[in-house]
Amino acid sequence: MERPDFFTLRNGEKVKLPFSLKEYKDRVHKLRKAMSENDIEITILTSMHNIAYYTGFIYCSFGRPYGCVVTQNKIVTISANIDASQPWRRSHCDNIIYTDWKRDNFFKAINSIIDKKDKPKLIGIENDHITLEIKDKLNSIFENATFKNISKKLMKHRMIKSDEEIEIIKNGARIADLGAEEMVKLIRPGQTELEIAIAGRDQMEREIAKSYPGAEYMDTWVWFQSGINTDGAHNPKTNRALKNGDILSLNTFPMISGYYTALERTLFVNEVDDASLRAWEANVKVHKRGLELIKPGIKCSQICEELNDLFASLGYLQYRTFGYGHSFGMLSHFYGREAGLELREDIDTVLEENMVISMEPMIMIPEGKPGAGGYREHDILVIKNDSVENITKFPFGPEHNVIKN
Repeated sequence: MERPDFFTLRNGEKVKLPFSLKEYKDRVHKLRKAMSENDIEITILTSMHNIAYYTGFIYCSFGRPYGCVVTQNKIVTISANIDASQPWRRSHCDNIIYTDWKRDNFFKAINSIIDKKDKPKLIGIENDHITLEIKDKLNSIFENATFKNISKKLMKHRMIKSDEEIEIIKNGARIADLGAEEMVKLIRPGQTELEIAIAGRDQMEREIAKSYPGAEYMDTWVWFQSGINTDGAHNPKTNRALKNGDILSLNTFPMISGYYTALERTLFVNEVDDASLRAWEANVKVHKRGLELIKPGIKCSQICEELNDLFASLGYLQYRTFGYGHSFGMLSHFYGREAGLELREDIDTVLEENMVISMEPMIMIPEGKPGAGGYREHDILVIKNDSVENITKFPFGPEHNVIKN
């Protein structure tokens, strides 16, 4: 039996995607315009976030390569046979399936899309994602071509959100608040991080399904940390039982069709000691000032400079751990990130309309010092033409989040 290296399969019907067909066409149009301006004849996307952004399909790699080939008149995803027709159903474009019967069928599928009469001279790729092995194999296919990094240009496209994107992000912020409200109900001595996190995640999953009944559901998660586990912002939940006086870090992350939103809050169990209260109030003061500073026309680095000065005047700058905020959109804890829109000292991007960014100061005081623990607050803001909308509604600060049971 002769088995194919690649093939097409339209099993079932196209399904409703997170965004309108016009939205996807607008995104692809901007990509093609950037290609034309840079004399790029073909772009080969390989990252989860860009393939999802331009097609609607979020792949599950499991060690296999995935791609999307874009020319001025074609856009085609390349997926593994193990996924059958799901990539075709969950995208607005064409799809080619490659098989495992022979090595490098992925690259043969890519090559099949290219017009053999016009061998490309300049090909766009994502330097921040593509591996050396895949780059070497692309070199062997396109021997006379030059490869140009297009990842930063695509990131800038993603940094400016459409009205449809902002709507899904606002829904995500609402659902993050609901998850937090459910978790607070369970906070008491003896309850575990794990059980509280499960309650928050389940609440968010159910609300996402209610709000988006035709979607795929994956990747929504919670980090709920207590005591020493609060020292790292990305520390996984454990089975540690809460104790009276514990510092808590509540973090809810609903994922809607690849779109990440977050809520992060500092809380205490029943009581808070004086040193912890001083540290918490300092971080809240910086958070409030940061919310005031975020506005159209200001540089990311300017915000950092002022907040650093405020932390220094309060005596806590030495405990600051990371940037003050970041962009939102097609990203998660294992793909994406729009690094050009982060509130860091080395980022001079100017905030503008339809950017979405967080304010999230954090300080961490090591064990053995008064007030030990990690303190973090996190709100999401949508930049408008001449104003800013805070879409996070869950309260923050000592007056709200000393949870007494």
